[in-house]
Amino acid sequence: MENGRDPGAAIGESRGTLWTIGHSTRSFEEFHALLAEHRIQFLADVRHFPTSQRVPWTAKASLAKALPDSGIAYEHFEALGGYRKVRPDSVNLGWRNRGFRGYADYMASPEFLTGLDRLIASAAERRTAIMCAEAVPWKCHRSLLSDALLVHGVRVIHILSPGKTDDHRLTAFARVHGTRITYPVTRKGD
Repeated sequence: MENGRDPGAAIGESRGTLWTIGHSTRSFEEFHALLAEHRIQFLADVRHFPTSQRVPWTAKASLAKALPDSGIAYEHFEALGGYRKVRPDSVNLGWRNRGFRGYADYMASPEFLTGLDRLIASAAERRTAIMCAEAVPWKCHRSLLSDALLVHGVRVIHILSPGKTDDHRLTAFARVHGTRITYPVTRKGD
């Protein structure tokens, strides 16, 4: 066991499926319909700040009440939230976006790994979706979190709109070391 996890659980070994969704500016009804379309039973909120002035129904307290009333469990996974600082010794220089680089650095922390383990355990028990604010996953830390899930053997499906999904593919410049991921600067031909 490596950090309490089975190092054999990696890409190619199925540990279930997990969905991702961004609430964006959708109405609660539109958002709920997308969750229902995919029969989601548990919503893991991976926003660092679980609130929105532009979309008030997405506040943690509102979701914690509204979703269980419609048969969907809700939990805020603060340990998986974005907005992390870049480490001075960052090896993730392939990310030009400092927010993504900071999150990539954070993905090596015990706090992140514990949160990831909890999320994977939830996905093994019930149909689980992770939620953040950004509509498209490639503009959100959900893409990095999806990379981590993928290398732990979890299939990740991004919910984009009614009837439209996209299977997650590992970020092109990611380097996988067992169940760890780094995003170094790559040279042409690498």
